[in-house]
Amino acid sequence: MQEKHLFEYAVIRVVPRVEREEFINVGVILYCKQEKFLQIKCAIKADRLLALCPDIDIDELKCHMDALQQICQGTQAGGPIAKLDAPSRFRWITATRSTVVQASKVHPGLCISASETLEKLYEQLVD
Repeated sequence: MQEKHLFEYAVIRVVPRVEREEFINVGVILYCKQEKFLQIKCAIKADRLLALCPDIDIDELKCHMDALQQICQGTQAGGPIAKLDAPSRFRWITATRSTVVQASKVHPGLCISASETLEKLYEQLVD
């Protein structure tokens, strides 16, 4: 029997009008210490977002998503936050904020494969 690993994940959301608290899930970030795994999977579905908020800037949102990817991957383009260790980058991305791009509360779970779990969560919560 394969060993299960503890993981944490959060849903990445776009909240076009923060005061209304309406949102669309656009991604999932997953961290698993035992597998040394930190990845984010996201996609901007413009038709859904424009239906909720016709004046939303899709290009700006794509820039935000790219920045989250860079921070998650720890690349130089991600700036000073991307230089932090993986747990710190995960905590920074999932910190509570009242901006257009937000993360849900962090949820724990057990998995055999972090990458497969990320795919399943993305399909269930975003797609």
